[in-house]
Amino acid sequence: MNEIVLDRVFETGNFRTRLFGTAETRQSSTFYGYTLTLIAIGLGWLLRGYELIDPKDGLGYWLGIIGGSMMLILILYPLRKRIRALRFLGRTAHWFQIHIVLGVLGPVLVLYHSNFSLGSFNSQVALYCMLAVAVSGVIGKYLYAHIHNGLYGGKASLKDLRDNLAESLENSHGLATLLPRFTSKLEALAAEAQGCSITGKLSMRVSLSWSLRKYAIWISLSRAAHRELQAHAVASPAVARDFDKLKKATSTYIRNFVQLTTRVAQFTLFERLSSLWHVLHMPLFLMMVISALLHVLAVHMY
Repeated sequence: MNEIVLDRVFETGNFRTRLFGTAETRQSSTFYGYTLTLIAIGLGWLLRGYELIDPKDGLGYWLGIIGGSMMLILILYPLRKRIRALRFLGRTAHWFQIHIVLGVLGPVLVLYHSNFSLGSFNSQVALYCMLAVAVSGVIGKYLYAHIHNGLYGGKASLKDLRDNLAESLENSHGLATLLPRFTSKLEALAAEAQGCSITGKLSMRVSLSWSLRKYAIWISLSRAAHRELQAHAVASPAVARDFDKLKKATSTYIRNFVQLTTRVAQFTLFERLSSLWHVLHMPLFLMMVISALLHVLAVHMY
């Protein structure tokens, strides 16, 4: 029976895997892209005192033009997504990837253009607006990933997430014979995470509350499982022999179960936050475009 329990849970992920990812994730363009971006920003910051780049001439000038142009091209993604007449430009998914790449590369080039310094008042305004849009984009990507199946996958549905949660509960049935009280607690938490049985949704308050409580739930489940395992270990030599393996397997299952229930519970919250983000992001983008145009105009006039 212990072997069945161990076969029904997920693989254990150590701290190094959670920090640096798996071999597959490290091979992804996203991992390398962000790593290179951080290295480029760090290198530029360290070399800023040498004043190798002049924003008004040569390489520095063209870095500003290219970086600013990349930021302007970002508008093509929302236009392609909303205007059917622009279907000849290609698939929306491809433009989304381009949107992410240019949204990272453009600000980096502009930072190099400015030599990581603020400069005049109009350049400060343009730089702050650009950084606001870049930070907003990172937040948007984070929200997007929580309501979609991966960064480039389709939009997730609450039904799919609940089906995954139901499958996870089925995987816990191997623990039911050994840890009946713990399994009952899992089922109660799963029912709570799924919200109202009639509307099928959680309120914003409950969704936010679950987000704040998830680590407390994790600790509570871990303690409950540990106590019940210890009680069985005293009465059963077989459980005592495999106690460490069972504890490790149960801990792994708890971690994945809490992550899954949290995603179900947070779906309403992130869906609402994503809608709010879409309302705020476009004005920031327009502010950036206007400030950048005024900056270019001021530079060439004076």
